[in-house]
Amino acid sequence: MSFNGFTLSDFDAFQIEGLESRMEAIQERIQPKFIEISKGVQSELEILTGNEMHLHIAKHARRTKNPPVDTWMAFSDSKRGYKMLPHFQIGLFDDHVFIWLAYIYELPGKQEMATMFLDHLNEIHKRIPSSYMISTDHTKKGASEIVKDADLEKVLTRFRDVKKGEFLVGRHISSDDPILKDGDKFIAAVKETFETVMPIYKLSLEESK
Repeated sequence: MSFNGFTLSDFDAFQIEGLESRMEAIQERIQPKFIEISKGVQSELEILTGNEMHLHIAKHARRTKNPPVDTWMAFSDSKRGYKMLPHFQIGLFDDHVFIWLAYIYELPGKQEMATMFLDHLNEIHKRIPSSYMISTDHTKKGASEIVKDADLEKVLTRFRDVKKGEFLVGRHISSDDPILKDGDKFIAAVKETFETVMPIYKLSLEESK
């Protein structure tokens, strides 16, 4: 099996009622595609990072009642997990695909990390296209374009000062975008996104040493 793109059926999985039924759809429709995407992305990511990268697919194991509103795969340089590390995500809500470099609230030393990012605010902003998105919460659909330094500064300040504050930067691709129907073009977009945000990732690795 090779990755041939996402279909409306993949996004429709999030309209299915009930935890068990929705999880079954995610496992059958989406997770096999994550595995195929990883085959096209993982080696490139290892070249870009200079580290061995490990695939983690969300299991949603803690859920006992409410079905997930999104699902994702993540890459980190640890076999044991990804939430406490800078990591790369690819996933779906019901209306878009997200491609993130993610620093979520479980990250140790996130105040120091955020302060370092703020110290390099202009450098980071120059490297990130204005069409890219930033988010403060990986569980929410909402995100905004990086229009100016002030937008990035606001997100990074919240990442530093709010316990649950997060920093995600990358791209959203609408569910009706033709690129999602072409596996090769989507893989190319993922690689391009990860290459664009890579300087931020490497900057954060320097801070964590």
